[in-house]
Amino acid sequence: MSSVVFSQQSNSKKKAKNIILMIGDGMGTAQIFAGLTANKGKLNLERFPFSGFHKSQPSEGYVTDSGAGATAFSIGKKTYNGAIGVDATKLAQPTILEIAERNNLATGMVVSCAVTHATPASFIAHQPSRGMQEEIAADFLKTDIDVFIGGGRKYFNQRKDERNLLDSLKARRYQVLDTLTAIVKVNSGKLAGFIADGEPPKVSEGRGDQLLQSTHTALKLLQQNKNGFFLMIEGSQIDWGGHANDIDYLTTEMIDFDKAIGAALDFAIKDGNTLVIVTGDHETGGLSLNGGDIKAGKVDAKFTTKGHTAVMIPVFAYGPGAETFGGIYENNTIFDKMMSAFRFK
Repeated sequence: MSSVVFSQQSNSKKKAKNIILMIGDGMGTAQIFAGLTANKGKLNLERFPFSGFHKSQPSEGYVTDSGAGATAFSIGKKTYNGAIGVDATKLAQPTILEIAERNNLATGMVVSCAVTHATPASFIAHQPSRGMQEEIAADFLKTDIDVFIGGGRKYFNQRKDERNLLDSLKARRYQVLDTLTAIVKVNSGKLAGFIADGEPPKVSEGRGDQLLQSTHTALKLLQQNKNGFFLMIEGSQIDWGGHANDIDYLTTEMIDFDKAIGAALDFAIKDGNTLVIVTGDHETGGLSLNGGDIKAGKVDAKFTTKGHTAVMIPVFAYGPGAETFGGIYENNTIFDKMMSAFRFK
């Protein structure tokens, strides 16, 4: 830990060449400690030298959803629940991913849900409702994103308007692939990786190390841009374990996400110019830990709801600009902190 902190202090005034924003959907402090317990006392999250909390409330109301939560990160403005890349008046605003593109950076997204789901959609699409997944898929063609990997193939090629957006992606020189085996072999160029027709399976039901391997692949491709990159990675199904009040589902997804966190942090430490931010959009399930055994990896959990809650959400940071993520602040200021780290105006 001391060597990480030392290198962090020496880099604190540097501009971030790359930013990796990692979102554990539904991940609050209880989800993190449940994962740490299930993993017998260790998580890569413990390696981060700076931490803080964000307040997740939407523009109206007390409890956010993933659309409003992720959009606050992506556009820097509070908005209503269900919004995708639009402000509280439903006006489209440029996302951090689109701004990175305009500054000639490479961009990417890696998720364990459909790429059209609320969190990833909020970085690349502009729609009044998260339910408009076919419209969100079409918005991918309005950007120049370099790499995206996740589920949701059917929103591109089984559409009501009968358009085949996979053909459109191929025409734009994307390598459109549908197996992880093929995806990880890509060494250059643009990549659209679809690991499922709809939503990918749970880790416990055969998804395997998709998130970790996809993270390695995205980093391999994006770092080839000499100007730098922006990459959003989501541990999507932590949230679904919370909604199901299923502690085993939740902890296996939390540990899976933490493996990707380790890969991102290892990259940043070696690179020296990469800011890694890890947070959640909201907490799901009202999880409490009433007992457990770290040595045995056992968690005694109780849930208060099958929905979201309003508690503050932890933020972890490493790299250039990481010190600005300490303290307590509104969720939309994470956008401002990323813009400042990139030195974007």
